[in-house]
Amino acid sequence: MKGLIGKKVGMTQIFDEQGNVIPVTVIEVGPCYVTQVRTADRDGYVAVQLGFGESKPQRMSKGELGHLKRNNLPALRHLREFRVKNGELDVQEGQQLSADVFSEGERVDVIGTSKGRGFQGGIKRHNFNRQPKTHGASDRTRAPGSAGANTYPGRTLKGKRYPGQMGSVRVTTENLKVVKIDAERHLLAVKGSVPGVNGGIVMIKPARPRRRGKK
Repeated sequence: MKGLIGKKVGMTQIFDEQGNVIPVTVIEVGPCYVTQVRTADRDGYVAVQLGFGESKPQRMSKGELGHLKRNNLPALRHLREFRVKNGELDVQEGQQLSADVFSEGERVDVIGTSKGRGFQGGIKRHNFNRQPKTHGASDRTRAPGSAGANTYPGRTLKGKRYPGQMGSVRVTTENLKVVKIDAERHLLAVKGSVPGVNGGIVMIKPARPRRRGKK
């Protein structure tokens, strides 16, 4: 089973052997603990639950502490599940995982919560074009314009792109290359950007096979 929970540290750059600059995001990925193993016979599906981020016991509920106490684990703030499709489990409850789960050059998918942008208009949120600035349209330049239907159905259909809340949603950045691993300090450096703010919680999984469109 490959998968880790981490905390986004920030972006920096690494130089390769040819002197090329590689922009990377540093993620603190451990230590992660296996808090529970779900099986098909008992739970109906196969998955591994990991815990990350030690906390003070008084900040957690008794139910959460009891769940972790079964395997003599410390108080962990963040719990996430990783599905296992092939049904083979190579980890045990209470086991500790670190950055060496992955290897340099491997491709991964990183899941996080994007930055919240607040309430935004259609131009920023959906990349709309503005309206003309002439012919009396001084206050309609960035307005979305007419949107509703006429006689039938006489209302605005659901799902229409409008101004509204932007960001703060679950985002997956796919096919990122693992550039450097520091297992001692539990650090993972991946090429490119990772969703979320510095200090945000992310999940790292092996990259799924990329879909290619028909040529």
